[in-house]
Amino acid sequence: MLNWLKRGPGTFDPALRAARDRLRRDPFARLRDAIDVAAAVELGVAIDANRASADDWLRLPGLSIHQANLLAKLTAGGVQFHGLDDVAVALGMPVARLELIAALLRFYYYDPHSSATIQPVDANDAPLETLAMTLAQIPAIASELAEAIVAERTARGPFRSLADLQRRLRLSGEQTATLMYYLRF
Repeated sequence: MLNWLKRGPGTFDPALRAARDRLRRDPFARLRDAIDVAAAVELGVAIDANRASADDWLRLPGLSIHQANLLAKLTAGGVQFHGLDDVAVALGMPVARLELIAALLRFYYYDPHSSATIQPVDANDAPLETLAMTLAQIPAIASELAEAIVAERTARGPFRSLADLQRRLRLSGEQTATLMYYLRF
């Protein structure tokens, strides 16, 4: 008889329970409404606004693909969001329209000048010198890799993703795992 007490908050709301179950089955599912957001918060879902990809932003209800891409490009370009109001201004909308997602967002500060903060460079646009300087920071990565990246993108066009870079340059899994912190696409 007391089993229902052990299930936790929101157990009796069938919509919330269904949303929790859906998110447990597919943790990367797009959140559709306030019930999905409440379930995600209960399950500990959080998005770092200053490190979120377009896909992360796109999971949130009410954001279009254009808005998600804009936010991801801004943070990749060095813009840091300090609160919900910064995100609202970047999107040109009232803060009230974003209140639904506020509980999911985290606003961590990253010092761009700290040696502990890695500044990834765009593998498709960075000049050889910039790539060489960035890759020189990585232990166990050959210095010729910057030249190989530039030669490959010149010969066959831009890289679509990290996986595309790995395939085209025949990099090991270990090399690729290291590079993912230093390159963006």
